[in-house]
Amino acid sequence: MDVQKYLMRLGWPVSCPCSPTLESLRFLHLQHLLSVPFEDLTIHTGERVRLELPLLYDKIVVKRRGGFCYENNGLFSWLLSQLGFQVEILSAQVRNRFTGVYGPPFDHLIMKVTLEGERWLCDVGLGGFQIPLSLDVETPQTQSHGVYRVRAHGNLLFVETRAESEDPSSWLELYKFTLQPCQREDFEAMCEYHQTSMSSVFFCKSLCTLLLPNGRVTLMGRKLITSLLSGEDGAPVKTTKVDLTDEEIIKILREKFGIVLTSPLISKDSDIVPPSVNY
Repeated sequence: MDVQKYLMRLGWPVSCPCSPTLESLRFLHLQHLLSVPFEDLTIHTGERVRLELPLLYDKIVVKRRGGFCYENNGLFSWLLSQLGFQVEILSAQVRNRFTGVYGPPFDHLIMKVTLEGERWLCDVGLGGFQIPLSLDVETPQTQSHGVYRVRAHGNLLFVETRAESEDPSSWLELYKFTLQPCQREDFEAMCEYHQTSMSSVFFCKSLCTLLLPNGRVTLMGRKLITSLLSGEDGAPVKTTKVDLTDEEIIKILREKFGIVLTSPLISKDSDIVPPSVNY
């Protein structure tokens, strides 16, 4: 890894050293979400996602692409380790927002970073919280694009966001996980699953999404979805949806996400088949 090149990809000032501090971690986490798309387009160009770190670096840093959780979080965890952060990889199970069902173990790769005895949850691979969440409190944590909390239930931890309702006590579960450390190779089977299963959002829908300072822009199938925020606990104020042609999709990928594909994209937005087991 060329650490400086990766830092430049994230907008870190070239002249400033990057030390393992909470301030640095928050900056890098937010900038990753603002700079590197969360996308599964490789699957829909007839290619395969591979998890070897040098390949992820070439794809995300050199070719300026994005990736899904195993790619974005896998590479980001390597960067943090190179910078001197104490990082552990964890397994999470995402609650599918289309089916309401949790995925299997190793469904999602996340990170725990320990700094001066405090534990922080990092995730630049799902598009949820913008800066690391404290694992040492269960109280709501307000960020620019929403309110989040980490709720414990036995040895399980749940990441939740405040639901879009008038009831401030209404929470929506995003995913669940434990603090059992994992190895990168533990996720290889589920990476293959997400590229081949009718129960995976990544197989069923071509997706590219990027955090904006004031919202989010998403390409799903042939539809461009732009959401802007009011600034009050990240509440949405306006969402627009536009259907695109193949030519317009190529232009949008280049202009909105900085992505230039080298293989033809087959846009897809199929229904997801709920898995037979709710894990």
